[in-house]
Amino acid sequence: MIASVLVANRGEIACRIFRTCREWGIRTVAVHSDADENALHARVADTAVRLPGAAPAETYLRGDLIVKAAIASGADAVHPGYGFLSENADFARAVIDAGLVWIGPSPEAIETMASKTRAKELMGIASLDRDRITEADLPVLVKAAAGGGGRGMRIVRRLEDLASALEGARAEAASAFGDGEVFVEPYLEHGRHVEVQILADSHGTIWPLGTRDCSLQRRHQKVIEEAPAPGLSQSLTEDLYALAVQAVCAVAYEGAGTVEFLVADGRAHFLEMNTRLQVEHPVTEAVFGIDLVALQIRVAEGQALENDPPRARGHAIEARLYAEDPANDWTPQTGTLHRLAVPEGIRLDTGYGDGDDIGVHYDPMLAKAVAHAPTRAEALRKLAGALEHATIHGPTTNRDLLLRSLRHEEFTTARMDTGFYDRHLPELTRFGTGDPHAPLAAALADAARARAHSRFGGWRNLPSQPQMRRYEVAGEEHEVHYRHTRAGLEADGVRVVHADAELVVLEVDGVQRKFEVTRYGDEVYVNATTLKALPRFPDPAAQHAPGSLLAPMPGTVVKIADGLTVGAAVRAGEPLLWLEAMKMQHKITAPVTGTLSALHVVPGQQVTVGSLLAVVQET
Repeated sequence: MIASVLVANRGEIACRIFRTCREWGIRTVAVHSDADENALHARVADTAVRLPGAAPAETYLRGDLIVKAAIASGADAVHPGYGFLSENADFARAVIDAGLVWIGPSPEAIETMASKTRAKELMGIASLDRDRITEADLPVLVKAAAGGGGRGMRIVRRLEDLASALEGARAEAASAFGDGEVFVEPYLEHGRHVEVQILADSHGTIWPLGTRDCSLQRRHQKVIEEAPAPGLSQSLTEDLYALAVQAVCAVAYEGAGTVEFLVADGRAHFLEMNTRLQVEHPVTEAVFGIDLVALQIRVAEGQALENDPPRARGHAIEARLYAEDPANDWTPQTGTLHRLAVPEGIRLDTGYGDGDDIGVHYDPMLAKAVAHAPTRAEALRKLAGALEHATIHGPTTNRDLLLRSLRHEEFTTARMDTGFYDRHLPELTRFGTGDPHAPLAAALADAARARAHSRFGGWRNLPSQPQMRRYEVAGEEHEVHYRHTRAGLEADGVRVVHADAELVVLEVDGVQRKFEVTRYGDEVYVNATTLKALPRFPDPAAQHAPGSLLAPMPGTVVKIADGLTVGAAVRAGEPLLWLEAMKMQHKITAPVTGTLSALHVVPGQQVTVGSLLAVVQET
């Protein structure tokens, strides 16, 4: 029996595995980089081991250090989680060779299926010859042979873009997975991403645990997933099960895995088999009433599954909450996560605690929120309502995008496909500036806070000019005015029913509205609206010249556009340089057409958010 498990991973998935281990009475061991020394997964484990020497982005790819950590900590089993080394056959062999239990499929099964090119060959599907691609083959998808999560993937619609797409995909895949191999396959524009969860033991029992739809994706990374996949015919579902079982049998698979397909025109097109636990596994757990991590451990111990899988009940939907700005090319966000909470009845899997720092080195996913209900419509309503009332105090997130996606007619009627965000992103990110009364509520709360610490209460005997405060909301500046009177705080156009440092109640057109206000330094949160408190008067020295390019995130400059020098003519939207953050590369483009008048960075340089990268003088 397994007594102690080391999780060769970090963040949300490590915390989730530890939760099951605690319920089973299994001791837990975390590993961490220097950047993750105070991370939640390191704090909640019974034992934590620092992985020395490697850069933060590479630490969890050092299988040799992880095996040493397992031996040193007394662990007798290793769970790889997802990503990093979870589909690395050499790492699985190293774990087994060290006398440890590997909670996953055999190295041989991983080796066969972890390479998407070999998996396709096994299923009788050939990749495109990249040297013989013509206009007739377009569009195509360049894809990393190892790993997943959307990294190392590029859509190519013009032949002249193929070479740069191959180069970018190789670099991103090598950074994320330590393997830069890529291949090319046809890109189906309007397919649905559907997958089958499987579980198999060493005694010949195979459980197909239903379908999942993961069509809502950004940059080929899933955003919203659900089980079961809606709207599939019985015959198509049976075909999906048969192909999934075929893949399992082809490699004598044991443990939990997922077989992924693109469904188009009523047919299933095999994509790949992921020989690990998926990020979206909670929706399957909710529908089948099971714990997939517990079942993984049971299979690794050699126990047999029951002959028949449990019955599915109801519908489950998962939304991935990311620290990113969807309206700004999905740019990752960093900073302090002051508070994260959802209403009761919603499952929240996260790798962060209140007050934790969201850094630049890893994936920007903050949490997964999961709702389960008897029907799809009820699950949708339940999850959307929970996200709307969630408390999220910290960097910009995709919460509003998730809300609008869950309530979009194309999604509620199950007519979505993988091109959903390509079609609808502009309308889904047209969020405006939040609640129009949020700046006033923030000002009144700030005034109430100041008044509580004043000897004189803030009011004067003689009438005075209104007090003024400035806030920034979604990039727009708001100036609000109020007065201190004998009766309390007053503002034009509304009646102030109540105002203290944490709660403001305003009567607007005869309707009372409550505003919960929380402040951390100059960050102010009013219900679901985020504001930044500004100085009373602007600082002219803080202004940048027109055409300035500022770093939207901390990261590393990985490339400057070929031939780009000061004095060069550039066009609006033309890529000038690339930043790498959280294992993804981000293009920084010219804001206007003109001349590059300054270039302040070089490849390899680390930059912080707001750093001046370059200046383009408009012509």
